[in-house]
Amino acid sequence: MVAAFVRPYDAAFRHLSRLIVSRTRVKICGITREQDLDAAAAAGADALGFVFYPPSPRFLATLRAAELVRRVPPFATSVGLFVNPEPGFVREVLATVPLDLIQFQGDEPPEFCEQFGHPYLKVARMRPELDLVEFARAFKSARGLLLDAYVEGYGGAGQLFDWSLVPKELPLPVVLAGGLTAENVGSAIRQLRPWAVDVSSGVEVAKGVKDAAKIAAFIAAVKNADA
Repeated sequence: MVAAFVRPYDAAFRHLSRLIVSRTRVKICGITREQDLDAAAAAGADALGFVFYPPSPRFLATLRAAELVRRVPPFATSVGLFVNPEPGFVREVLATVPLDLIQFQGDEPPEFCEQFGHPYLKVARMRPELDLVEFARAFKSARGLLLDAYVEGYGGAGQLFDWSLVPKELPLPVVLAGGLTAENVGSAIRQLRPWAVDVSSGVEVAKGVKDAAKIAAFIAAVKNADA
């Protein structure tokens, strides 16, 4: 299931894989309701994200998250988002919630991310002074890098970042986030050709409340960009 969403490979394989199978994966993040999970799965989402960061309006208590994650259909990846968590909290969640992948959204160093023996994504908060190539090398054990806008606090706040900051070649798969919508995701894919795209507020009617029509439109725009 995890391999269906992200996997490590070198630049040559990435180029070859684009020629053979040109399909951008989609993650719908910030799921809080059964109907939103079902709508995302029905529209063809590859991954579903669940937030374990208490300040977020999309935060889920552990038992509630377990209920939702057990609803994730076969061959879809469940992703748990954490921000600078205590190690014990991560272990508590993993013991109760059947997550396929962890997303570390804060300032966690590589050794912190690796201690749980669980596949993970590392978020890079994009700004001009960040050397993304060196960042990727530091997190070589990650399954991929999720690129998000740099804002005060954590999370991209639904804001775009300058896509020209992303190097053409990176040693890890790229998951693009930050202010994506059905209207701009096609341009993002054509410019960067990421392995996957991640959306939360771009498919919402309120924080934590998704819209089935927006989800369907977003995934349709991704498919059109791949065509």
